[in-house]
Amino acid sequence: MGEPRSLAMVELERRINGVVTRKTRYALSNLAGEATVIAAAVRSRWGIENQLHWVLDGAFREDARRAHIGHSAENLALLRKLALNLLRIEPTRKHGVKASRLRAGWDNTYLMRVLGVN
Repeated sequence: MGEPRSLAMVELERRINGVVTRKTRYALSNLAGEATVIAAAVRSRWGIENQLHWVLDGAFREDARRAHIGHSAENLALLRKLALNLLRIEPTRKHGVKASRLRAGWDNTYLMRVLGVN
């Protein structure tokens, strides 16, 4: 990965229902010290993160989960991500992730195909 080339300070602002919260984060980067380049990389990373979160919440209702004992939240999140990846790579899938997840719950043949058992 090499030595860091820059130190980046990113100021984040979030608005939800009129409430504004601000955070400042710092990061070491291998990118040159150009603000536009670093800002694009930060936005790209959060775009990927937000897209994954949206799919997990839409298909698996992740935000409604209330597992908090021990490592249960992390373990269940890992299982949901595994299930998401298995559903995404299933070659005969014709519908979205949520519909495919429901189908796998109703149809054992399809579930075995998703798991790669067929």
